[in-house]
Amino acid sequence: MKIMVVGGGGREHAIIRKLKESPEAEIIYALPGNGGIAADAECVPIAATDIDGIVKFARETGIDYAVVAPDDPLVMGCVDALEARGIPCFGPRANAAVIEGSKVFAKNLMKKYGIPTAAYETFDNADAALRYLETAPLPIVIKADGLALGKGVIIAQTREEARQAVIGMMREGQFGKSGNRVVIEEFLTGPEVSVLSFTDGHTLVPMVSSMDHKRAGDGDTGLNTGGMGTIAPNPFYTENVARECMDRIFLPTIRAMREEGRPFKGCLYFGLMITPDGPRVIEYNCRFGDPETQVVLPLLESDLLTVMRAVTEEKLAETEVRFSDRSAACVIMASRGYPVSYEKGYEITIPPEILPHVYIAGAKISDGKLVTSGGRVLGVTAVEDSLPEAIRKAYEMTDRINFGNAFCRRDIGARALRAL
Repeated sequence: MKIMVVGGGGREHAIIRKLKESPEAEIIYALPGNGGIAADAECVPIAATDIDGIVKFARETGIDYAVVAPDDPLVMGCVDALEARGIPCFGPRANAAVIEGSKVFAKNLMKKYGIPTAAYETFDNADAALRYLETAPLPIVIKADGLALGKGVIIAQTREEARQAVIGMMREGQFGKSGNRVVIEEFLTGPEVSVLSFTDGHTLVPMVSSMDHKRAGDGDTGLNTGGMGTIAPNPFYTENVARECMDRIFLPTIRAMREEGRPFKGCLYFGLMITPDGPRVIEYNCRFGDPETQVVLPLLESDLLTVMRAVTEEKLAETEVRFSDRSAACVIMASRGYPVSYEKGYEITIPPEILPHVYIAGAKISDGKLVTSGGRVLGVTAVEDSLPEAIRKAYEMTDRINFGNAFCRRDIGARALRAL
């Protein structure tokens, strides 16, 4: 089969590596891919948001199956456009991808169908939002309605911080049109859990739980990022919690989407908080998370292409999805200054024996060398029999990789180890 993967980050690298294991995978194209992905797939310089270009390439190349990985093209209708040309896809159509594309839609869906989440109010007028903040309890969470590269969420500790968040989003256009509407919701406490799931709109199969580390600095300090590292499984996601999530959150969500005429097929990501009152939905994503994918897919023992096609063909109930009971840890190496401003163009050196454990995110080939081209440069993943061993091994490999201006958090998995 000729397979096309839309996207060009560490998540896409992990997906491509797993797809390569399938005996049916003849050739894999990455649109646009990156300098590291080029070692595992044929990279094509077409942007993930160039829907017309993606469809044209797929038709001219005779693509048999497409995987649309990032949120932007999913929300823009990339799957709809490919399916209209007869190309089977993994990923939700635009009317289902709205579950991530609009936080207002997602919150209203949960309210309507009784899915547990934080109490909230929505605003499309800055003055009204600012008046609400005058008496709202602190701390409080302000979220841009639309996509914002994982950075459109502000946890405000003071009224002034809350005011500045609303002004930045709604008046100053900090996140463009994504901030035209905002969700203001109560601040919840408890450990966070990420659960990715395969679903064909009827059946839902959760993947191994994971724990992301969003803040740039050790001890969860600094700015929010796209993710500085992950571990799996998440020790806070116990069997009892898993059962409650399936009964009260996972299955009700896919039923709700079907009821709304928006059946969700693809990877549905549940961002959860385990509060003293039980699990609550913090966010939905309409795709594989990054860098959660880099620890979850290495633990998948079933053939990924087979599972993805079962999702597309609505045959997930008949398909075995099996995960290893081992542990995985991923450490992200980033360019110093991320997520604000950073220098690019530093050569990356990776020992050859480590390469199979490295997922490239922000790098390109320049004069025959792999050089940095983004904030999050790469992720290093170790799979071992225990979580402490996986974390130790991931850092051991990370310390053997070099590029100028590199930094990483040194406490990935520390919270999970304390829980164990």
